Amino acid sequence: MAGQARASEQIDQRIKDFDDWRGETLAKVRAIIKKADPDVVEEWKWAKATSPGVPVWEHNGGICTGEVYKAVVKLTFFKGASLNDPSELFNSSLEGKVRRAIDIREGDKIDEKALAQLIKDAVALNGSGK
Repeated sequence: MAGQARASEQIDQRIKDFDDWRGETLAKVRAIIKKADPDVVEEWKWAKATSPGVPVWEHNGGICTGEVYKAVVKLTFFKGASLNDPSELFNSSLEGKVRRAIDIREGDKIDEKALAQLIKDAVALNGSGK
């Protein structure tokens, strides 16, 4: 549990580091993820000399990452290609055989209901063993 608390603190700091729309967007998607899956585990992975690391949300396996770039906040779903996306939230990495991503740009409105459903579906997929 100490590792998860540390990861949550690192995500808090990442949000504070971006005191613009990107930090607000990361905070908003984080809240949607945690509301959609109250048992989600927050992790901080892939820190190295050239990168501070990336927030990762897991439940019986990886759900998605939350990366911050200059022009987008990117949610990459580990098994996105296997998820039903009737609201067509996935708008990046569409050619991949496994992952799919959602690029959120400044001013984009987040379809909270559709994103929450993707989170729930990703958790269900992780639990299915596929």
